[in-house]
Amino acid sequence: MSDPLLPPLRVLGLAPGLVDYHAAWDRQKSLHDDVVAGRSDGEFLLLEHAPVYTAGRRTEDHERPADGAPVVDVDRGGKITWHGPGQLVGYPVVRLKDSAHVKDYVWFLEELLIRTAAEYGVTAVRVDGRAGIWVLSDTDADGAARPDRKLGAIGLAIHDGVSTHGFALNCSNSLAPYAGIIACGIADAATTTLTEETGRTITPADVVPVLTRHLEELGPRYIAVTPTEGPTA
Repeated sequence: MSDPLLPPLRVLGLAPGLVDYHAAWDRQKSLHDDVVAGRSDGEFLLLEHAPVYTAGRRTEDHERPADGAPVVDVDRGGKITWHGPGQLVGYPVVRLKDSAHVKDYVWFLEELLIRTAAEYGVTAVRVDGRAGIWVLSDTDADGAARPDRKLGAIGLAIHDGVSTHGFALNCSNSLAPYAGIIACGIADAATTTLTEETGRTITPADVVPVLTRHLEELGPRYIAVTPTEGPTA
């Protein structure tokens, strides 16, 4: 039997089977411990969350919800964001091939989202100094100016060479929850979805097979697995 190229991909839940944030976080922590101890190669988790705000380590008080909505403080990098129905969240709980070059791993996650968006005719790019992927400023059909718009967010924690947390790609979610926060600490830009950009409904369930294909193409360069022994003679 040939060696696996990637840890298994597991879909934890998609609408209507939304996943509680704390349950997913507990699973990440357990998987992380198993990977560090050599008991597992980890998993690439995909899911939709029940609505929740989460705050990374750099979140400031004025960036939190103005209405006092509850926020889960977590150990990832970055600032505050929202997760919920219509947004595809990915948690690669995996060992990095080169933990000394975390920027390369971030590039991989960005590229995964950029290539996925491109399959729906949406041009997303990296913007210097801003994490995640972006649709650049343009004008709408009526000629009104639109600012840069964030399509996908990335926030990570890497301990002992093993990654937790990951990315969130806006597919068909409401943008209303972003109105009450300064999402990712960026006040001079907007947020968008694949559905908003294309004018047709694109759900997380639609996106999973597309993203999976690009993961299989890109992932082996950045994610480590333990070689398995082939059959003996």
